[in-house]
Amino acid sequence: MDDTHAKILVVENEARVMQSVKELLELHDYQVQLAADSREAIRQLKRDPFDLVLLDAEQPSHRSHCVLDFIDAGKLPIAAVVLNDPIFSDVAVDALKRGADDVLPMPYAPEQLIRSVGNAIRKQRFERDDAAVRERLLESEKLHRYLVERSPDLIYMLDSEGRFTFINSRVESLLGFRKSELLGMHYSTLVYGPDEELSQYVLHERRTGRRASHNVEMRLKRRDGGTHPQAGTRYLTVEINSTGVYSPTDADAPTRFRGTYGLMRDISERKEAEAISAYQASHDLLTRLPNRFLFKDRLSLAISQARRNPTTFAVMFLDLDNFKTINDTLGHLIGDQLLQSVGTRVFGCLREGDTLARAGGDEFMLLLPQAGRIDDAAEIARKILDALRNPFMVESRELFVTVSIGIALYPEHGVNADALIRRADVAMYAAKAQGRDAYALYDESMSADVSEHVTLENDMREALRSDQFQVFYQPQINIDSGEVIGLEALVRWRHPRRALLTPDEFIPVAEDSGLILSIDEWVLREACREMSHWRAESVLPVRVSVNLSARQFEQPNLAATIAGVLHEFGLPSGALEIEITEEMVMKNSEETARRLRELGRHGITAAIDDFGTGYASLSYLRRLPINTLKLDYAFVHDIHTSSTGTSIAAAIVSMAESLDLTLIAEGVETEVQMDYLRSIGCHIMQGFMLSPPLPADAAREFVEKKVKGR
Repeated sequence: MDDTHAKILVVENEARVMQSVKELLELHDYQVQLAADSREAIRQLKRDPFDLVLLDAEQPSHRSHCVLDFIDAGKLPIAAVVLNDPIFSDVAVDALKRGADDVLPMPYAPEQLIRSVGNAIRKQRFERDDAAVRERLLESEKLHRYLVERSPDLIYMLDSEGRFTFINSRVESLLGFRKSELLGMHYSTLVYGPDEELSQYVLHERRTGRRASHNVEMRLKRRDGGTHPQAGTRYLTVEINSTGVYSPTDADAPTRFRGTYGLMRDISERKEAEAISAYQASHDLLTRLPNRFLFKDRLSLAISQARRNPTTFAVMFLDLDNFKTINDTLGHLIGDQLLQSVGTRVFGCLREGDTLARAGGDEFMLLLPQAGRIDDAAEIARKILDALRNPFMVESRELFVTVSIGIALYPEHGVNADALIRRADVAMYAAKAQGRDAYALYDESMSADVSEHVTLENDMREALRSDQFQVFYQPQINIDSGEVIGLEALVRWRHPRRALLTPDEFIPVAEDSGLILSIDEWVLREACREMSHWRAESVLPVRVSVNLSARQFEQPNLAATIAGVLHEFGLPSGALEIEITEEMVMKNSEETARRLRELGRHGITAAIDDFGTGYASLSYLRRLPINTLKLDYAFVHDIHTSSTGTSIAAAIVSMAESLDLTLIAEGVETEVQMDYLRSIGCHIMQGFMLSPPLPADAAREFVEKKVKGR
């Protein structure tokens, strides 16, 4: 059924959003009229016929409700799709109760909106056409046959012996069997082997009413052919509702079992989606290993079993040595492939029943339930160390990486999951202190004052005193014009013993210790100092963005402090943009908005970093005084591996356009990523493909060359 040229009324009070939606719909040959509020919408509905109304259900006004009520009261043949923020689930439920055909959560991808609109129009037209058919076929057996054959579900009847006496045409597209070959056959013809016992209690159902079978899941055999999307698979998962059929006989036997009738609904796609969701919730998607959540679940199970049957087992914490150097010098793509190879090689060292998990970053955890002695765990540790000493080949590069391993034993070093993991982690840092490429067993002498955390904290205090930190700058480039539109200031630590450290190696410790405030202030002042020199020496003014930690952003005098630093170095407010993460934005939305408005009064713009990883909605972003969204590296990285990354990236580009925000893609490392981002309308990027983070002099030279090259 063709839904093109349908007439749509868009009800939206935000002019930019309304115009954006109008243009998108018109690209797909829909006729579009606009209404700014419910009163105008109802006036147009009274005057002109429409196929669909597209409403924004933004809280708290509920302005969509009166439009839905008007359509319902007038029994108008008009479909309705409601756009709704997922955090207002009660609004979505209410809209559906009032007759909405679909509720589309925001933010949405353009293709989601088009698909939802098309489905609603086709459904409405189908219902309208179907009503006409029902009227023509009323009081006729043809009506019942029509409904049954058009049903998306498989409808069947069995005789008292379990043989098919009726089955609708849906069986052909679902299972690939012809109706004619199943009539007279026993129901077991369709049942997938492992579910044969279950089928006896469902498909040969003798109970009725409340005692009948409802929503029982079962697998049915497939044969090659058919039009189902999963054609060729061995079985199809269906949800079955069945009941017994009885007929009256005589006074002595008031009823007689005649057979069974029921309905089978295809839920295979839902089951597949549930399985994928469960897998993603418990596994690391890069290495396909269990994640920290699943590891702790298995560790807790091992502890419960060990309590019932007293045994000893081992937990290991593994951290790759100098992995950050590889990641920073060769890029995340190389680093990710190396992590996958490390996971595969470590897994090959294990025994059946052992669990290897990725804890995050370059950290792994091991559960060895059969390691009843320290010698057993030490043997596995040595095997892993030996295996990882051999070089890795990644994209024709020979890479070397070693690992530091910490070992904790149950129950000697802990009787709960958190304690065992924590002490294995402490032992791992002791192994690093021994020179890395080693393992260490936890003991009480590994106290906090000699732990890596404390050592790093002390070194950091010295670094602040002795000027060991340095600001690097990563260019943000408009790939169409080649213009450097900004530089992101990124802190590095020239550690006297560890060479150059990146933020993820010391910022967590800085946040725990409170030193992050001093580091944030130092980076802000250093970036402003560099900018003032560049501008004094006639380098083309370029905006610099500085990341703020959550603790710095929460400081009560934040805006005045930043404005004071700009004034001290003679810089205009437009020379600086602050970056905060999406997580910080959503943590305390009202306070965040207040602080951003205060910064805005000083002329300081704001960007949301790592956008897409949190839950910021379109309606919420409208209320924030922000200028820039930075597309998180994870979605850029996924562009070359899955369709998920591309659809999310496209949705965020569309969102940024609708809100008139600058969008910057982070972590661009391949031409495939760059070309795709350009194709969906993202033209400002940063990443190793364009330039790695550079020291101040090199960054200045980079900007000057770009200016001269234009």
